[in-house]
Amino acid sequence: MNITPKQRKFALLALIPLAAITWLAWPNTTPDPVLSAPVTRQDVEQTVLASGVLQAIEQVDVGAQVSGQVTYLAVEAGQSVKQGDLLAEIDPLIAQNNLKTAEADLASRRAQLKIKQAQLKQNELAWRRQQQMFKQEASSRADLENAEAQLAVTRAELQSAQAEIENALIKVDRTKTELGYNRILAPMDGTVVSIVTRQGQTLAASQTVPTLLKLANLETMTVKAQISEADVTRVKAGMPVYFTLMGDADTRYHGTLRTVELAPTNINEQATSTTATSNAAVYYYALFDVPNPDHTLRVAMTTQVTIVLGERKQVLTIPQTALGKKLGENEYEVTLIKDDDQKETRRIKTGMKDDIKVEVVSGLTEQDKVKLGQSAPVNGPDVEMML
Repeated sequence: MNITPKQRKFALLALIPLAAITWLAWPNTTPDPVLSAPVTRQDVEQTVLASGVLQAIEQVDVGAQVSGQVTYLAVEAGQSVKQGDLLAEIDPLIAQNNLKTAEADLASRRAQLKIKQAQLKQNELAWRRQQQMFKQEASSRADLENAEAQLAVTRAELQSAQAEIENALIKVDRTKTELGYNRILAPMDGTVVSIVTRQGQTLAASQTVPTLLKLANLETMTVKAQISEADVTRVKAGMPVYFTLMGDADTRYHGTLRTVELAPTNINEQATSTTATSNAAVYYYALFDVPNPDHTLRVAMTTQVTIVLGERKQVLTIPQTALGKKLGENEYEVTLIKDDDQKETRRIKTGMKDDIKVEVVSGLTEQDKVKLGQSAPVNGPDVEMML
């Protein structure tokens, strides 16, 4: 039987719908994918996260107590200094002139004292002569009383002169001290972290103390971490803590929490605020110190702080998404996947948990495989999630 090309074309067109119907009606035997994870031994940490800022454990603003021009700046930013080292000098001319004036005034007061002492001696002799003459009735009582009054006045003037000398001595000591203020010395061991005033600049210390530079002890740094009011009741002094830097997330710096401040970070704003209530978030500072021998850590660096509330070492863990129905306190159902892909419901008891995994106290053994509570499109029927 000869089949023409036209008949062959019609036959092929008829087979296409039949093939489509057969494919749609054929049962899909591909099993639904199951997302699972093995029971593994890992460390579990219960933590509180906070953001913090690095500060030097000691930092002072070195200022000038006298006015004048900065004639010499002895240090540069980043330079290490010892207590008592010269940092800067201020033009001493004004202080020197003040000292000369005070010393001249002291000399004048001492000369006045000598004059008063001589007058006292002279008036004492005159008073004694008047006494003798009055006894001999050679002078009147008025002359005697006048001599006594003159003697009393001279004694009072002598006391006043002595007091003026004391004031002059105090003025000399004060001007000597002010002259010493023209040499700015380091108040402690540390590093110059910032220079505010430059050489040649004129300072006016009449109202406020102008800052020349900032000096800090960088051998030990203090981290000020902001903890929310929701977590502050769980955080205690003595807890282990570590932090990472924004530019080095792989390096951990460890320490021990020193204290948690009682007042919130915005207490000054609350004291000056006129509103009765505020919706602003409330944070508290937690402080801890870390050694910084190589000065890697710097002032004002941002840190990501982790406070460890509790931890378990090398315990059985599963992902939290594997937990099923809650049966009681720290008791849950989980679905166990056996080697033959059969499923079994187990009752387990849990312990400490973090944001991802939970400790298994009983009910599972290491290398058991549990079904996770959510599924997703995968390439194979059985995919393990390794923590």
